[in-house]
Amino acid sequence: MQTSDFDYYLPPELIAQTPLEPRDSSRLLVYNRKTDEITHCHFYDIGNFLEPGDLLIRNQTRVLPARIYAKKHETGGKAEILLLRRIEPDTWEALVGGKRLHEGTILDLEEGLRAEIVQDLDNSRRLIRFTGPFEDFMQKNGQMPLPPYIHKRLKDPERYQTVYSRQDLAGSAAAPTAGLHFTEELMQKLEARQIHFADVTLHVGLDTFQPVSEADPQTHRIHKEWCELSADTAKKITETRANGHRIVAVGTTSARTLESAAQAALKAGSPDCVIPISGDTGIYILPGYEFRAVDAMITNFHLPKSTLIMMISAFTSREKILSIYQQAIDMKYRFFSFGDAMLIL
Repeated sequence: MQTSDFDYYLPPELIAQTPLEPRDSSRLLVYNRKTDEITHCHFYDIGNFLEPGDLLIRNQTRVLPARIYAKKHETGGKAEILLLRRIEPDTWEALVGGKRLHEGTILDLEEGLRAEIVQDLDNSRRLIRFTGPFEDFMQKNGQMPLPPYIHKRLKDPERYQTVYSRQDLAGSAAAPTAGLHFTEELMQKLEARQIHFADVTLHVGLDTFQPVSEADPQTHRIHKEWCELSADTAKKITETRANGHRIVAVGTTSARTLESAAQAALKAGSPDCVIPISGDTGIYILPGYEFRAVDAMITNFHLPKSTLIMMISAFTSREKILSIYQQAIDMKYRFFSFGDAMLIL
């Protein structure tokens, strides 16, 4: 297995630059693994492929306004901070852009706040300690961290949040994009058909979206992300499975959380497919992995050579996913964060 095995050519014009309105008007490609059939429709049709009793698992994390601009205290040189993960109340792991930004550098922010780079990590990663009421400053002055392949300014920052994100769970550097397609009305229609929802949390970092640079994907080091699957959600999953119904992961972040909880159950010798978990996960799913908790998956179209296309290849096969992607390209589907969706059954 080589990283190049997961490469494909995408015409740049198929990278979605803006979200569609309404959210559920995006296209939906449905692939049935049992029948090998592909169906083309719209996301608002998803209920036609789900069954009463199915349980959809959503990631309720909320994206931080994580892009902060600053200046070097000594020279006034520009710096850009992209917050990744809170380590302590005043200390964050971040990506830092600018010249000669290393341990000991003091950065000036607006409103009299300052930040100090306290440790150099790998590449452009740094540990940064902030002074003053930084949380309030971030909410007021931070910008939504859109991916670098999106070049148009987002008019409404809420369009990079799911409608079910929880304000008190702001902790992601990127959106769980499969969930962006849901509207309140669509979820109500599904609930009326006894298609239910349960929530998990995974604070999304940037690493799972980055292309793998190593030739052998098994040598790639994936950074950890904080996740939680509650006792209530674990109970719903167990009951759903016991009643013969499906667990549908809304996105790869929900799938990673589910499979982390499944691995914890396996280690604990639990008869249930998942148990409650809370903490860091570094689960890295490649072809050959046996899914224990996910029966179906809703997902967007992912970047070439990314860990995400590797994960969905593990859920089907590499050859099938690349074939489906080529068909989607031929039919002018929209790709990546603001693009169209797939449902893999």
